[in-house]
Amino acid sequence: MSHNAEPRNNWTVQEVADLYQRPFTDLLFDAQRIHRENFTPNEIQVSTLLSIKTGGCPEDCKYCPQSVHYDAGVDLEGLVSIDRAVEAAKVAKAEGATRFCMGAAWRSPTERNLDKVADMVRAVAAEGMETCVTLGMLNAAQAQRLKDAGLDYYNHNLDTSREYYPEIITTRTYADRLETLSHVRHAGINVCCGGIVGMGESPTDRQGMLRELANLPRHPESVPINMLVRVPGTPLADAAPLSPIELARTIAAARIMMPKSYVRLSAGREQMTDEAQALCFMAGANSIFLGEKLLTTKNPGQNKDAALMAELGIEREAMAQQ
Repeated sequence: MSHNAEPRNNWTVQEVADLYQRPFTDLLFDAQRIHRENFTPNEIQVSTLLSIKTGGCPEDCKYCPQSVHYDAGVDLEGLVSIDRAVEAAKVAKAEGATRFCMGAAWRSPTERNLDKVADMVRAVAAEGMETCVTLGMLNAAQAQRLKDAGLDYYNHNLDTSREYYPEIITTRTYADRLETLSHVRHAGINVCCGGIVGMGESPTDRQGMLRELANLPRHPESVPINMLVRVPGTPLADAAPLSPIELARTIAAARIMMPKSYVRLSAGREQMTDEAQALCFMAGANSIFLGEKLLTTKNPGQNKDAALMAELGIEREAMAQQ
């Protein structure tokens, strides 16, 4: 069963199920082949993520320690200064990151906050880095303002399948998410959109999430696959851990279905063994977050990542070719 490596947007439920359920080594072999047809092997794109406004979010996403609905020990912090963002961007660049992502715990940004973020985007871009923000829901005018500020990427994850979504979030709908993605795409900003695995969803839900992503009018340029970080105080604190093989299977399917997208092994690396991460790179993941923290959860440190990359013979990609 060979796959044409041209991107498709018409995957059927059955096709995705058949792909996802293939014998693991066959799936990985195909994913690695498609990866090599579209990317330089043994190169990964490196991003850094800074929380520019932490905690106090009105949404009730069950995985998130920043929701006001849960007491997960996250201190509320207002929007950081532009100087602080630029300083963090300089450090990230010096450590080899090419993209600087800024995350704010908002349902959607106010106009005043959007002005500030637009200034931050300009300042970080002036440091010679790609810029990405995640600010919650946007309307068309807000997306356009971010584009005018020179924003390269907007992150807005689908999180899970359409069917399982209401189990995870009740304060907004799947349609809301898709609408924001449409505004971002229409404004001409690159889309960063993926999801989270290990939230108690079924393999069918993981397949459904991948199908939603692959059947968007255009594939996201960046597809983060996050392993749930179980945070005490959140409703998913006791979720059963997902096997690394199932994570690698999800990544391999994402690579085959979205052959030209960067697939990011995102949150949850701190909990993974080197072997599990190696398996995910083998499956076609070619992007990671660098740095000690991802918003409020731990991430492997710089030295640990450098050692793993050296052991695997993986290089960091220079500034992405647009």
